[in-house]
Order: sequence, then C-alpha cells, then structure tokens
Amino acid sequence: MLNRTLSLALARPRVALLLLGAVAALGFPPIHLWPLALAALGAGAVLIRFSGTMRSAFFRGWLFGFAHFTLTNIWIATAFTHQDEMPAVLGWFAVPILGAFLALYPALAFAAAYRLARGRSALVYALALGGAWILAEYLRATLFTGYAWGPFSLALLGPFDRPGIAALLPFTGTYALSGLAVVLAVALIDQALRREWVRIGIASLLLVAAMYWPAGRGAEGTLDYTLVQPDLDMKELNDPRQYEPGFLTLAALTVRPEGSDDPRLVLWPEGVLPDYLREGYPDRYYAATTAGRDPAYARARIARVIGDNSVLLTGTMDLEIEDNRAAAAYNVVSVLDDEGEIVGSYRKAHLVPYGEYLPFRDLLEPIGLSRLVAGSIDFLSGPGPQTIDLGEHGRAGVQICYEIIFSGQVVDRADRPDYIVNPSIDGWFGPSGPPQHMAQARMRAIEEGLPVLRSTTTGISGVIDARGVVRQHLGMREQARLQGKVPPAGGRTIFAMLGNWLALGWAIALLAGALVVKRRRGH
Repeated sequence: MLNRTLSLALARPRVALLLLGAVAALGFPPIHLWPLALAALGAGAVLIRFSGTMRSAFFRGWLFGFAHFTLTNIWIATAFTHQDEMPAVLGWFAVPILGAFLALYPALAFAAAYRLARGRSALVYALALGGAWILAEYLRATLFTGYAWGPFSLALLGPFDRPGIAALLPFTGTYALSGLAVVLAVALIDQALRREWVRIGIASLLLVAAMYWPAGRGAEGTLDYTLVQPDLDMKELNDPRQYEPGFLTLAALTVRPEGSDDPRLVLWPEGVLPDYLREGYPDRYYAATTAGRDPAYARARIARVIGDNSVLLTGTMDLEIEDNRAAAAYNVVSVLDDEGEIVGSYRKAHLVPYGEYLPFRDLLEPIGLSRLVAGSIDFLSGPGPQTIDLGEHGRAGVQICYEIIFSGQVVDRADRPDYIVNPSIDGWFGPSGPPQHMAQARMRAIEEGLPVLRSTTTGISGVIDARGVVRQHLGMREQARLQGKVPPAGGRTIFAMLGNWLALGWAIALLAGALVVKRRRGH
C-alpha cells in the first residue's frame, strides 16, 4: 500500500509535495497533529530524494516549504484587518508572498542533502538533510533581520502540563531539535517502505511516551506576582476614547489582595499604556494621549494602583525628539516602583518589519504601503538582551512580543536573569498565532532553564516554569489576572552556556556522520 502510494505521489510530485507541506504545518498548535506532521515531512523528504536532479530537488523542496509556511503563517492575514491604511485583502496576498520567500530555506536544505547523498542510502540522506535543515533554520532566523517563527521542532512540544520531546532542548537548541526530527521522520518513512513494522511500532510507542511523560511537580518560588490580561482588542487600544476605560480595567485587575505586603511583581501587557512616562517631550505629545496630564501625574497614579512594595513592568513608548518633534520611537518596557519612579527600562531590539517600521519607506510609501501599527514614524531597535536588577524583586530579563521566538537571542549570557518577562499584543495574531506564540515562549523557557511570564492583551497569557510546564494561564478573550509565586530558575543548561553554537555543532555532527557513512558504504 505504501509503495503504491509512493508511486502515485511520484507520478504527480508537485501536487503531493504541496499537500504534504500543508499537512506538516498541522503539527503546530493549536491543531498539534504531531505524528501526522512527522509522517508528512518524512514522506516529502522521500519524494525529494528521488528527484533526479539537484535543480528538481530544490524546486520540490520549495513547493513543500511554500505550502508549509503559507499555512503556518496564515495568522498574518488577520493583522491587516486591524489597520485602516491599506485594504485588508492585502493580507491574503502577503501570506503566500512571505511563504514563497521562506520556502527558499528548506529548498536549499533539500537540494544540499540530495547533492550530498545522491545514489546513497536513506541513512546518508537522512543525516545530510538533518544537518542541512539545522543550518537552514538558523539562517532563516538570522539573515535579513531574521524570521524564526515556526521551527519544525515546535511540533515536538507537549501539552501545557508536560514538555514532551522538547525536553531535549537544553541539549540541542531549537534548530538542532528540528534537524533531529527530520532525521527521525525520514528514517520512519524509510522503515515503513521496507515494511519494518515492529521497528516502527517500537519507535512510535517511545515517541508517544516521550511526548506525554508526566513532568511532575516543580519547585515553588518566593516572589509574588500579579499578571494582568485586560482583554483590550486592537480597536480599544487605538481609540483615544478608550484610553481611560482601559486604564481603569488595568487598575481593577491589579489591586493588591488585602493583608499582603510582601514584595510583588506586577506585569501589564505591551501597548496598553498610552501615557508617555518620561519627562522632556513637547507638551503636545502628552496632551494627545492623556488629556493634558503630565508624565509625573501618570506615574503617580500608577504607583497608587500597584501599592507599596510592588514594581510594575509595563509596555509603553519612548520618543526620540529632534527639532521639537518626534523623529522616531522605541517600543519599551518601563519598570515603575511604588513611588512612581522609573527604575529600569528595556528597548525592543527585534522589530517587526512592516509592523514597527516600513523597510524602503521612500519607495513603498508613495505606492500606498504603510506600517500595520498606527503612526507615521518608525520605531528604532534597542541594543538587545539585558538584565534589569530589581533588588528584592529579582533580576528580570525582558523580551517584547515576538522577540521571544528567537532561539539563543533572549538572554544576556554574561548577566543571567532569574526570569524572563514577555509582554505582548496578541490581538494581532488571529486564532492560530497566540497558541504558536505561547508555545515558542515555552521553548525558550526549556532551552534557557528560566521561567517565562507572559502578559498579553487578549491571550494567551501564562506563567511557564523552567521545564516548559505552564503553571497558570488565561485563554483567549478572558479578562482576568493570575496570581502566585514566580517559579524558580533552573540550573544553567548546556544551551544557556553555548547558545546556537550548540545547534551548529549538531549540524556539523550530522553532516560529518553522513560523509562517514557515505564513504564506508561507498567502499
């Protein structure tokens, strides 16, 4: 049956690869059909192995990647419905255009594996493809500012109460785990074609056990937190008439329980505070967002809301003033103490193209293209990961919104924090984006051995411990808060020490293994 199916697929490989690429995307949240994703990736790889030429392997790999990335990133189309500068229908063109570009990376991996393993065994091909896949995912995450969304290893993450096969991340990193998944997928399909059902059955049982193995109870921390999800959608965030009601919602959810005066960490999402908190801007900027209130007033009323012995980490915006006007802006997390003083801040480093800045503005703006985020000035990027020492409130690392998806780029390795705060506006992301965003935050927690606290505007918010287990969470469109103790940091993992050098080491090992097997079997 499998051989007949392969023969039919080889007769119409282009259609088959488009279907398999789309099916492989179903392994990601919220659908999470991970066995089907592994099978689809393995079947696609086998089809490409029989391409006949390196050029054909590249094109077939591109077809697989095009369907895979188009479906994975379908949530981007929703972002176009939350702005008025461009027709919303453009989102349905933007997604396949992005998919066509991102597909170049797996295409290169498939072509390289084909060239290295041409005429050789399935083992040589599997090892070569695994190594090339690691390099392709790493390049996708770094070249041209990088776009790391949707590594294949995302399919190996378990349900909220257990890490699944992604428990291997401290020893591999995200991109290497993707490469190992590729090796596994190719090997399983090869064994299926050989009708090695006993081996496949044993491997399947081991995979299921690894995916759903209980995580056990994690250690408890000592620092209190209040994490707020105000359920403010994009229209409310961008409507000046809703600024004050939005603040009152935040305040009501932040009120401290009676009888508690221990140190407390308060977390508000990205984009919920329209007030400029810093001094020194022209008066018109304060008047435009806070009905004439000055920054000292804005900070003072926040201090009254959070109460004694609390610090607040909230998303806000800082301006770059030139010639008495705003020339640029920074997407910022500001830290306010219980006296209304700014005691720390972090500027977002990984900005979203077309979201926070418009590339090639001089060329694109005249033809009607604009940013998805309201405003005519671009955001500037910050210096990268840093740790903010908050004294008795711990040492905080901050990653704003989609920054959390970049494996190996979320922590200052010379100054390791106790936890990572990840405020976000997930109202942009449609129904499929928030579950994938949450899942990738869990992967960072496992890799780095650090808890991650996510406060989002509309969900999914949650507290993730250092094993990737979600201790508490709020679903989409819930208006509520989470309270508890910040989970403790785990020990420094191998990945935390080496970063993506670890993943690149795995790539070299797999490619070297392919060459060794090729040479030995060649003789």
